[in-house]
Amino acid sequence: MQMRKSKKKGPVQANKIKYDGINFASGLERYMYMALKKAGIKAIYEGDVFTLIDGFDFTTEVYERQSNGKGEFINRGNKKILPIKYTPDFVGQGFIIECKGRSNESFPMRWKLFKKYVEDNMSGITLYKPQTKIECDKVISLILENNNKFKN
Repeated sequence: MQMRKSKKKGPVQANKIKYDGINFASGLERYMYMALKKAGIKAIYEGDVFTLIDGFDFTTEVYERQSNGKGEFINRGNKKILPIKYTPDFVGQGFIIECKGRSNESFPMRWKLFKKYVEDNMSGITLYKPQTKIECDKVISLILENNNKFKN
């Protein structure tokens, strides 16, 4: 019996795609852009950056290796810690869309932090997180339904 070698599972890598002069991080993002454009829904691609947690000065000693697990086990404390930021794929009037076919390791935590940010700071916003083209089409329907509610 022949044993199969399993492929190493690393970080998720989407194919970068250029369309309409915009560099999209994935085909799903391009599909969402095309669907929004076709429906006449205005949204900006990666136009807003939200600071979820402010940076700070970490004044304590901490003995550890580099974050990649390499290097010496030394004091890496007493440093400026950078803020945690989040850039959603599309921001429009009353909605934010994050297209996510397959998420990387850090996304679920960042998404929860972003939901908390929206809850605390952005009333009247609807979040959408389509993972397939069918769900992108559903997002378009939902946005159009919401827009029609406000017109009537």
